[in-house]
Amino acid sequence: MMAVGLIVAAVLVALAGLHAYWATGGVWPGTDEKSCARTIAGFKGIEGMPSRPQAIAVSAILFAAAMLALLLGSGGDVLPAGLMLLAGTAASFVFIGRGVLGYLPAWRRITPEMPFALYDVRYYSPLCLALGAGFAFLTASGVTS
Repeated sequence: MMAVGLIVAAVLVALAGLHAYWATGGVWPGTDEKSCARTIAGFKGIEGMPSRPQAIAVSAILFAAAMLALLLGSGGDVLPAGLMLLAGTAASFVFIGRGVLGYLPAWRRITPEMPFALYDVRYYSPLCLALGAGFAFLTASGVTS
């Protein structure tokens, strides 16, 4: 269980770091702001990156999710079991929901820009599904009442 928590947390910390990088004006994996936005956000007609506050907020949320994965993976009782169950279940639903969303035609109409649309189906959505499954496993395995 600890290994799953560490893996989920490591992935989430890396993603938090990427969002922090973008908040500072980074453009990788693009070559400029527009190409980066079309790669990582993909919204129809996007011309620039999400705002700095948006990127910082996403980075903070991903980092908090990483800490949750570590708490769930530790099997400890740092927080009340009911709170851990609620947080783990919510994280699982959020990540699984985002993963499923990437395969829906309605989402593709909102985010048609390439290469995002391709990467979303190949990488982003499967990663979200895996993270959601990781949270589901951690929550089901580690939360006791």
